Amino acid sequence: MASVATTPARSGSAVRQGSSKSGRQLKWWQQALYQALCLFIGATVLFPVLWIVSMSLDPRNIARPTELNLIPPGASLDAYRQVLDRPTGNPVTFAELAMNSLRLAGGVALFALLIGVSAAYAFSRFKFPGRQYAMIAVLGITVLPAVATIAPLFALLNGIRITATLLSIALAIAGLLAAGFGLLIIVPAWRAGTAVGSTYLLGGVALLMGLILLVTAASPPANDIFILRNSLLGVGIAMISGALPFAIWNLKGYLDTIPKELEEAAIIDGASANQIFFQIVLPLSTPALAVTGFLSFTAGWTEFFLSWQFLTNPQDFTLAMALYNMTGQYAGSVPWSRFAAFSILVSLPVAIVYLMLQRYIVGGLTLGGVKG
Repeated sequence: MASVATTPARSGSAVRQGSSKSGRQLKWWQQALYQALCLFIGATVLFPVLWIVSMSLDPRNIARPTELNLIPPGASLDAYRQVLDRPTGNPVTFAELAMNSLRLAGGVALFALLIGVSAAYAFSRFKFPGRQYAMIAVLGITVLPAVATIAPLFALLNGIRITATLLSIALAIAGLLAAGFGLLIIVPAWRAGTAVGSTYLLGGVALLMGLILLVTAASPPANDIFILRNSLLGVGIAMISGALPFAIWNLKGYLDTIPKELEEAAIIDGASANQIFFQIVLPLSTPALAVTGFLSFTAGWTEFFLSWQFLTNPQDFTLAMALYNMTGQYAGSVPWSRFAAFSILVSLPVAIVYLMLQRYIVGGLTLGGVKG
């Protein structure tokens, strides 16, 4: 009995002392080599970040940053205060620029998710004529470089000139449709008692998007003639043309992994098509929705090419455009302290969104959906 009791302790201690994936022990020099390699990779990744943080705290505003001081002499937050007040010479504040970028990134991500998941579900579950050719067309658009579409999109959107009244009506209709889609997600699940956190999240996102569209419709532009190209709405439409095919392709691949037996069991229990989609498929698709939404939001938040070519009014500029405006013709004319502070402030929202969605990104909810 004693020998049997001591055997697990030995095997457990062997694992704790360091072993590879196959279970064999690593020698001390192998462990030291792996740890040194990890430290080197970590230092390589963190070095640029530490340099930017140190530069943002440097009040000297040196012409060429050639050294790294974690705490530079006379470190202060003056660069952050200047950037938050007015980053560039244009009469716009950081808050206005951030709101423009948030509207653009959030709108692109929401539309790509709401429309993309519906189209992806149709491609994944239904058989219809031309399905394969349509998927090939979607794939072809995703591999097309975004820069190559600037000229045709510019010509197309520049030719769309509508009145402010017609624009308000179109935005109001879009807002009502988005709000109705959100209610269609939440209300049936709430009545059936099957609503979960992801149900309220997806429905709330749709309701929020509808509210934003309705508020925008209530405040039409000052000009009687609205040029779609020279507006954040036009930039958003141009970005959705590239983000939507990616969302469809990415979500379709994930929906294919969800077992159809779950839907068949729900049909036997008397569930309708809407209940299957909103109460079974969408909650199980939360990881894919999180990844697709995060990538679409990041693309909209850091978008530069379309905005720089389309927008001319400083009130519509985004954070990426303002950051580019801070660069001069020569390196010595760049305000490096303010440039570094601005870069950190621009990157924080993306990092926050990633941390919020991290558990959905790394998780696989379908693994628990087929157990029991």
